[in-house]
Amino acid sequence: MKTPYKNIYSVLQLNRFIVLTVVIGAVLTCIVSVLLVMELHKEMVNNAFVVNTNGSVIPLQLVSQQENLEVEVLAHLELFHTYLYHIDASNYKKHLEKALWLGNSSIDDLYSQKKADGVYNRLLQYSLVQRVLSIDSEIDLQKEPYGFETKTVFEINRGSIVDTYELTTTGNLMHVDRNFPKNTHGLLITDFFENTLKKVHNGQ
Repeated sequence: MKTPYKNIYSVLQLNRFIVLTVVIGAVLTCIVSVLLVMELHKEMVNNAFVVNTNGSVIPLQLVSQQENLEVEVLAHLELFHTYLYHIDASNYKKHLEKALWLGNSSIDDLYSQKKADGVYNRLLQYSLVQRVLSIDSEIDLQKEPYGFETKTVFEINRGSIVDTYELTTTGNLMHVDRNFPKNTHGLLITDFFENTLKKVHNGQ
């Protein structure tokens, strides 16, 4: 003789099996999802930007930042020194504003000192054209902040007279958040200092 209790017991066993199966499946799904997200995050953090041959930064994917550090540092220094020293009466304000985005207060202090010394007034008064000819940097990437020494050769056109100078500058570089397009390399120049300025004779 069948009783209703046996049927109820079988139903409860079936329900428990279904619940356990669903719970185990959900836990396994969560674990796999977390592992995939962690792997994706690690890949995106370490491989976020592409640096092309001229040092420009493109926010694409799958290139190691460490492998491109030297390229980015050199490109950052070249861009900064171009903004700071490749100037004339029509572009100096725009170039100096861009240069200030690439360095800390030491750049602002230098700008204030040059302004107080009348450098930019003479640029306007005599319509001088200061043009960068070459930028050569030596960098130390052993540890951050990264030290550098840059030799910038530029000429000053005074109309009938053109003089050429070599300026040696030093400083350090540290990582900051990238800012497109104002600071695309995510580097900041600190402790910037103009060391020596010498006149280069023509033909040397």
